[in-house]
Amino acid sequence: MARRCELTGIGPTVGNNVSHANNKTKRRFLPNLCNVTLHSDKLGQGFKFRIAASALRTVDHVGGLDAFLAKANDEQLSPNALKLKRKLAKAS
Repeated sequence: MARRCELTGIGPTVGNNVSHANNKTKRRFLPNLCNVTLHSDKLGQGFKFRIAASALRTVDHVGGLDAFLAKANDEQLSPNALKLKRKLAKAS
């Protein structure tokens, strides 16, 4: 299973561990992924996603799953989220 947010496309990034002696070794920063069920107002049902905690805050800020998917870029969405976006467009 890929460590990638289904709504924003956020994935692992790379950086360095830096010791007190300033030695640098490569490391990975993994996104804070959460398994959540988001409710769609138009379709009247919940959908399970694996999204980053930052994406969850963004969904709440924008006004819910339906509003977020309407504004979302298609390249960043997972196939599951893209399928839901098309279903929502068809419903309205």
